[in-house]
Amino acid sequence: MDKKVGVGLIGSGFIASIHADSFNKINDADILAVMSPPPGQAQEFAKKHQIPKHFTELDPMLALEEIDMVIIGAPNHLHCEICLKAAEAGKHVVVEKPLCINMKEAERMIEACKKAGVKLMYAEELCFTPKYVRLKELLDEGALGKPVLLKQSEKHDGPHAPHFWDVELSGGGVTMDMGCHAFQFFRWLNGNNPVKSVYAQMSTTVHTDKTRGDDNGIIILEFENGVTAMAEESWTKPGGMDDRAEIHGTEGVAYADVLQGNSIQTYSNNGVGYAVEKAGNTVGWSYIMFEENWNYGFPQEMEHFVDCVKNDKKPLVTGEDGRAVMEIVFAAYESAGTGRKVELPFKSSAAKPFDLWKR
Repeated sequence: MDKKVGVGLIGSGFIASIHADSFNKINDADILAVMSPPPGQAQEFAKKHQIPKHFTELDPMLALEEIDMVIIGAPNHLHCEICLKAAEAGKHVVVEKPLCINMKEAERMIEACKKAGVKLMYAEELCFTPKYVRLKELLDEGALGKPVLLKQSEKHDGPHAPHFWDVELSGGGVTMDMGCHAFQFFRWLNGNNPVKSVYAQMSTTVHTDKTRGDDNGIIILEFENGVTAMAEESWTKPGGMDDRAEIHGTEGVAYADVLQGNSIQTYSNNGVGYAVEKAGNTVGWSYIMFEENWNYGFPQEMEHFVDCVKNDKKPLVTGEDGRAVMEIVFAAYESAGTGRKVELPFKSSAAKPFDLWKR
């Protein structure tokens, strides 16, 4: 493909703003349109980000021949339907995490994109986060020996998108929202070695007035090659994001903190304006990021996906990876619901992961 990759954004919320900012840093792609159903929202978003066209319905945007790739930043329960339509229209598809709501949807999405001959790419930015990329390089070059224990934690005071509070729309709580990051991160670090078993503990501790979903989760994965991984996920931490990872190996250990070392330690009686909108309550101590999108790897991620479309390369993170993450998510909710370790492969016909926890 000689021309720039034409991009259509689906959604106009928090994650769509990150995508718009990311594409401003990519020379080989242009955002040509944005679609968002709420009246006036797409128009306002297009004006703010200097996007030529805006739509309130999907089909007219998909009909644009100049669009090669769409980015799905819509609520979870809409991912499958949008993906199927985009594939039928011949568009390459990038899907924000989680891939979808259930295993049947994941398989339909993968099959539809294969049938249409388009790429299905799974947007897991932790595989592009600079500190985590270097962490993996340390492991791959042998500096840490063979991996023994992997850890990743992501904690803040609640989801950016309101639909995540509603398990009927999101599929689950913090494990669905943020645990999916950790699961693909572990698979990536460990060379996509198969997961052998999952054990999880979940609770709704703080946000009982907002959600039936879990707002705290601890999930332990066992891989077939003997590596153990532990994810700690929380919607109950005030003061902004906390995102860190560890690798414990036979010859060393490495710790990576995405925010510390890249943030401005700040105390505010009023809260910090930018962060109040982006990352919850920042009254008191908080850690204010500069170049936050770059430090999390969003521009690098989208540049990679553009390169895959432009030069017909295999994506680092695919729809199959998204499906593998969904299987782990479902196994985690099954484990939390039964109090037992769940062996993989794990099959479930449940409509959403939450149904396996609160039966």
